[in-house]
Amino acid sequence: MATKADYYDVLGVARNASAEELKKAYRQQALKYHPDRNHEPDAGDKFKQVAEAYQVLSDTEQRAAYDRFGHAGVQNGGAQGFSGFEGFGGFGDIFDAFFGGSGRSGPRAGRDLEYEVAIDFESAAFGSEESITMERVETCDRCSGSCAEPGTEVERCSTCGGSGQVKRVQKNIFGQFQQVTACSTCNGDGRTVRTPCKQCNGQGRRRNKRSISVTIPPGVDNGTRMRIRGEGEAGEPGAPSGDLYVYLSVREHEYFNRSGNDLYFEMRVNLAEASLGATVEVPTLQGVRELKIPAGTQSGRTFRLKDEGIADVNSGRRGDEIVEIFVATPTKLSSRQRELLEELNQTFESEDGDDGGLFSKIKDKISGEPR
Repeated sequence: MATKADYYDVLGVARNASAEELKKAYRQQALKYHPDRNHEPDAGDKFKQVAEAYQVLSDTEQRAAYDRFGHAGVQNGGAQGFSGFEGFGGFGDIFDAFFGGSGRSGPRAGRDLEYEVAIDFESAAFGSEESITMERVETCDRCSGSCAEPGTEVERCSTCGGSGQVKRVQKNIFGQFQQVTACSTCNGDGRTVRTPCKQCNGQGRRRNKRSISVTIPPGVDNGTRMRIRGEGEAGEPGAPSGDLYVYLSVREHEYFNRSGNDLYFEMRVNLAEASLGATVEVPTLQGVRELKIPAGTQSGRTFRLKDEGIADVNSGRRGDEIVEIFVATPTKLSSRQRELLEELNQTFESEDGDDGGLFSKIKDKISGEPR
């Protein structure tokens, strides 16, 4: 079983804090964690802890019992009831009484949506237009979001006068506060619909399948998140739509590997090209470029082709293409190729015998007989 947090630590006050200090700390913490203001996943739990701590410590008798016995001293008291609330519903009344209402009123904004799009390597490098199809809640095209059947009128709510809010003055132990809540007659809309729209049943919104075009900028990488404002679900009448978040998945390329804005390509050359030097054609995303391989090039040597990489998604500055040389050893030889290689090998052996090559030096060291 998890250890319950100390009430003084929850409020962030000393154990000898005055009633005024407790009140101030509660106001700060409750405002910080109230779920109407803080949308973090654990905000509701933290708000409950803050309210529970304040209820106990603001009561003289419960505080004395808590100071003497800890949580065991108040487990059968007023604080026990806090564990039975789900979310923050039970604490809303405490918060409203203390601060004069949660401040939430009026129509709700639309929900944000997420969508994953897989694109080719070249599309990520140069940009593209991608079409995506999804289901979302949209403004009703019959009533244009008015909620009323076309040709009928929408009246101003008589209860709130069209403001969507009702106010009342309330007194508690801390003084007098003005409480503002959403009008229960119009649900915060400020309007009254007498003849609801037949297509959306007076909701002003309906679910629909929609295809939209998404512009992919050059330089995006795997895992890039794009935010498209207003392309989420439609809000309640009078409220803005949510946003669409597009997550990009970039397919691998057959030849290139990417690191940041640089490309890496492995160039295979044969033994003769590496030994004698050669000019080879190297593929890039923008075409073919010639690369001069100097004589005696070894496997693993790299060459840099400037500005042949990926354009930076922010600045547009291009990276480079890094070409790594791989000297390929033939696995199958024609009789003529074998003959030539044997002749070449003999020349290496001859040179080794003439100039005291590495192999001869090793033999001399083993035998102990200097040449």
